[in-house]
Amino acid sequence: QLQLVESGGGLVQPGGSLRLSCVASGFTFSMYPMSWYRQAPGKERELVATITSVGGRTNYADSVKDRFTISRDNGKNTVYLQMNRLKSEDTAVYYCNVHESIVAIVTRGYWGQGTRVTVST
Repeated sequence: QLQLVESGGGLVQPGGSLRLSCVASGFTFSMYPMSWYRQAPGKERELVATITSVGGRTNYADSVKDRFTISRDNGKNTVYLQMNRLKSEDTAVYYCNVHESIVAIVTRGYWGQGTRVTVST
């Protein structure tokens, strides 16, 4: 059964940190690049970070570069997003999935519930 279960969100002050986790099942996790996405209120979902299947390469949106770190543990079918120096503009619901180029093929457009991150005083 295809599942993507995100966790780790919450309320944090500007400058703080959070670590998000996503456990995947229902597809061969270790074969595919994984990504984190976010959707802020009133905005389109955007790609935040991507990691290759064996974790050798990562890529980040300019807005999070040098603040966020994506990693994965293929033995646990889990992808992580370490978020440091959080800003109010990072407030969003965060989702994980395979890279956007293969979502339709691998996870057939399925998305989990996401985890909400709120950066506020």
